Amino acid sequence: MPHIALVSTFDALALDEDMPPLVAALVREGAQVSTPCWDDATVDWSAFDLALLRSTWNYVERIDEFRAWTRRCSQQTRLLNPPEVVDWNTDKHYLAHLHRAGVSVVPSRFVEPGEDARAALQHFLVGAADSLSAGRAVPFDQFVIKPSIGAGSRDTARYRCTDAVRALEHLSRLVVAERRSALLQPYLASVDEFGETALIFFGGEASHAIRKGPLLQLDSALVAGLFAPEEITAREPGADEYALAAAAYAAIPFPAPLYARIDMIRDDRGAPLILELELTEPSVFLVHAPGSADRLARLLIAPMQTCAERP
Repeated sequence: MPHIALVSTFDALALDEDMPPLVAALVREGAQVSTPCWDDATVDWSAFDLALLRSTWNYVERIDEFRAWTRRCSQQTRLLNPPEVVDWNTDKHYLAHLHRAGVSVVPSRFVEPGEDARAALQHFLVGAADSLSAGRAVPFDQFVIKPSIGAGSRDTARYRCTDAVRALEHLSRLVVAERRSALLQPYLASVDEFGETALIFFGGEASHAIRKGPLLQLDSALVAGLFAPEEITAREPGADEYALAAAAYAAIPFPAPLYARIDMIRDDRGAPLILELELTEPSVFLVHAPGSADRLARLLIAPMQTCAERP
């Protein structure tokens, strides 16, 4: 009976909607399941045959500690996804890698600690060509500021271009006061009607997809908890979304990860763009896709069963 850890953190355990169906599916496959917290120093990770990152959603404020823990954990058991994937994916600079690989991403301008925040914002607002884009100017009257290391829409806000003073305060806090990299992106209005498409891959194969309703409201307060409330429904992606997600997945500079969630939105011409690539601790919305929990459980169990059956 393999012993599998579905890794969370204390404040997230009751919020993780994927946890109950995945625990049940793993038990049906014959596994023993625990839900330890990554930041519980008393956990003996060598007691598990496998540790699966699930809802470690408080890592953002403790990123160095979290990355160090993934390395320690992977020395004691098999950690999925592994530390090198976590290191790459927890920083949205990976969008630059996807862009260089020819994958269409939301136009993005990184602002680094020590950079002149005011000048960076002004250049972005006038459309200066120092961002990741598909080679054409994208007109916008609203935009988004987010940290390059962030999750659950925390420290992310939507602004009108006329709200430059408030936006500069936000950007300066991130890159000057807190010494964090930040990201400027145009707010693509199609999301208000069409929402986001999130396509989930298990074991290199597309499993299911969902629609997320628009998250960011003008003049709203920053997210106070672990994540912003989401409006989720099942969705069948378009052929162009499948193709873009497959291209993004193929561009990941590591062996195929066990799980991936690829978030996309459409531009003003209706073409899909990569918004985020989630390989660390994404919600995978098992309750919206019958059979998906069992597919994931079988992928986790099968390698251990094969090893057990070898003479």
